[in-house]
Amino acid sequence: MTIDDLETQVAEGAVDTVLFAITDMQGRLQGKRLTAQHFLDVVRSHGAEACNYLLAVDVDMDTVEGYEMASWETGYGDFQMAPDLGTLRMIPWHEGTALCLADLQWHDGTGVPASPRQILKAQMARLAERGWEAFAGTELEFIVFRNTYEDAWQRAYRDLEPANLYNVDYSLLGTARVEPLIRRIRNAMAGAGMTVENSKGECNFGQHEINFLYGPVLQAADEHSIYKNGAKEIAAQEGMAITFIAKFDQREGNSCHIHLSVRGQDGTPIFAEHPEIFDAFLAGQLAALSDLTLFYAPNINSYKRFAKGSFAPTAVAWGHDNRTCALRVVGHGPAKRLELRLPGADVNPYLALAALIAAGLHGIDNELELEPVFEGNAYASDKPRVPHNIYDARDAFAASAVAADAFGADVVEHYLNRAKVEIDAFEAAVTDWERYRGFERL
Repeated sequence: MTIDDLETQVAEGAVDTVLFAITDMQGRLQGKRLTAQHFLDVVRSHGAEACNYLLAVDVDMDTVEGYEMASWETGYGDFQMAPDLGTLRMIPWHEGTALCLADLQWHDGTGVPASPRQILKAQMARLAERGWEAFAGTELEFIVFRNTYEDAWQRAYRDLEPANLYNVDYSLLGTARVEPLIRRIRNAMAGAGMTVENSKGECNFGQHEINFLYGPVLQAADEHSIYKNGAKEIAAQEGMAITFIAKFDQREGNSCHIHLSVRGQDGTPIFAEHPEIFDAFLAGQLAALSDLTLFYAPNINSYKRFAKGSFAPTAVAWGHDNRTCALRVVGHGPAKRLELRLPGADVNPYLALAALIAAGLHGIDNELELEPVFEGNAYASDKPRVPHNIYDARDAFAASAVAADAFGADVVEHYLNRAKVEIDAFEAAVTDWERYRGFERL
C-alpha cells in the first residue's frame, strides 16, 4: 500500500483509522490508533510522540528499575515515532483500518539504540558495508483453544479445550476441524500484503503453523510481529484463543525456526557462490550460539522447550538437513540457507535476526574455520549445549565480546536488565506446582 493509495481510500471513506505502532522488547506491537486524516496531515511528515517507558517495562507494562534510558529519575519523557511509510498496509480484520510501523528516535533525530527494530537495522548496515543484504523467513507455531482469552484468564489457564484432541501434524483431516479460523488468518494476512505459503498441523493438541514467503530480513521481522498480533486478534473475534508461549504444557512446545541467507545487492546468492563465506558465517553461529542465546530464548519459559527429542535441539552443532542440530543447513544452489532451530514462538524476531547476522559477521571478520559436519543424533552426542536456563544465558551474554562488539555496551546492559526483571518476577512468584506439592504434604 502506498501513501497515494491511503490518500485515495481516506478520501473515499474506505479508511478512517491508522494503527501507528512500534515493536517493544517482547516483540509486541505498541502504539496508537490515529484518525486517518490526522496521520496524513501531520504524522506522516512529523511523526508522533510516545512515552519512553515502552522500552523500559515488564510484560505486565509495569515500570521497573534498572533502565538508564527511562526511569522516574529521568522523568519518563517521550521519544519520537518516525513512520516507515514502506510498511503501510491494510488490516483486513479491522474495518476501515490501515497500519504503519515506526522507528524510534530521540528528539535530535538519532535512533534509540535499544529499540529492537533499530538493533536489527544496525546489523543490516554492517552487511550493507560489504554490499550484502540478508533474507529471512520465520516459522511460528501456536496452539489454538476453543476458549476465549477472557475465559482462559478466569480459568487461570487450566482445563482449556484445545482445538484438536490428538496430534494433527500434517493431517488434512485434523486441520479441517479448525480450518475456518486458520483460513481466515491466512486470507487476512494475504490482505495485509503478506505472501502466505501454507498452513499445517503440528504435534501438540490444537497446534498449528502458518508460513510466509522468504523475504528481506526487516520485512520478515515486521511481518512476523504483525502476523502474531493479528492472529490473536482474529482468534479473539472468533471466540477462540491462540497462544505463542514457548512451552504451554508437557507436550511439544511452540517453536520459531528461523531461516536466513545473504545476497549481494545485485541479487548474487552469497552462500551458494562463495562457500568460504558461508563456512565462516556458519562457524560464527557455532562460536556465538551460547553467547547470544538470551536473544533467542528471552523468557523463563523459553528454556522449558529445551528437552531431549523435542525438536528443540540445543547441541552446538551443524548438519545437512539434520533436525537434531541447533543449526541445520538446507537448500541448494541459490536457495542454500541456514536454519536456527533454537528459538521458541515467544522470540523477538528483530533481536534473533540481529543476533544471527552479528554471529555470522563475527565468523567472517575473524576468519573462523567451520568444524566438520555432524552426522547422526546430536541429542546423544558429546557436543556442547547452549545454556539451559535464563541465568546461564544472562551470564554468557554479559561476558560476550561478540555481543559487546556487535550491539554496544548500552544495548547489552539494557537487555541484561530485561533478563533481571524477568528473573526477579519469576523468583517472586509462587507456582501451582509449589502449592500442589506443599499445601498438605510438606
